[in-house]
Amino acid sequence: MEFSAETALLLFVVAMIAGWVDSIAGGGGLLTVPSMLLVGMPPAMALATNKLQSSAGTLTAAIYFIQKGAVNLKQIRWLILATFIGSMFGSWLVLQIDAGILLAYLPILLILVGLYFLFSPSIGDVERKRKLSLVAFALVICPLLGFYDGFVGPGTGSFMALSFVLLCGYSLPKATANAKVLNFTSNFSALLYFMVFGEVFWLMGLVMIVGQLIGAFFGAKMVLESGSALIRPIVVIVCFAMSANILFKQFT
Repeated sequence: MEFSAETALLLFVVAMIAGWVDSIAGGGGLLTVPSMLLVGMPPAMALATNKLQSSAGTLTAAIYFIQKGAVNLKQIRWLILATFIGSMFGSWLVLQIDAGILLAYLPILLILVGLYFLFSPSIGDVERKRKLSLVAFALVICPLLGFYDGFVGPGTGSFMALSFVLLCGYSLPKATANAKVLNFTSNFSALLYFMVFGEVFWLMGLVMIVGQLIGAFFGAKMVLESGSALIRPIVVIVCFAMSANILFKQFT
């Protein structure tokens, strides 16, 4: 499959913007997947290629957060493993049954997350008392989050960050940083599954990866510099935008 230089440039710019958004709030796929479909990429190939380029973006952000000390890899190693397993299972299941069943209820969940951040102005400003141990979080929450990303995907980064804030008592910047490591894990796990079935458009994926690397780096940098003041409004906007996008597709 071949595309023109103009198409490659368009997807490069879209990937760069998506990488920035994804590093801060998640939801970059809201931009990249429709763009790939718009230029004529088959749906299965678009989803697989999206996992390739988004994995590069989330990896860039994760490495930045780790280098800056916002993430303790040793502390969350079991969370990473549980997320990987959950995502692998979700990727397998999506090819066995209709994901539209879960997708029908997704806008409601995204709207609730958006409203929560919108009407909780102090959420995540400081660290709070932990409600769930990391062991319990790894055993219960991480497999569900990983499964969701492999099975459906939209809003995974926001759900992960919110889980860290509500259940682990993390501040929003710390929750976003740790969520990005888990998000890369679930993306990479799903990508491995897609690679086995040969659906990835490698050439266009590599072009988009360059854009993702640029956007993700600056997005991660802004998370640590601006904190909750930047993250909260973007999470709200992304959640509402994803809900509107899914509802529009369902009713049209």
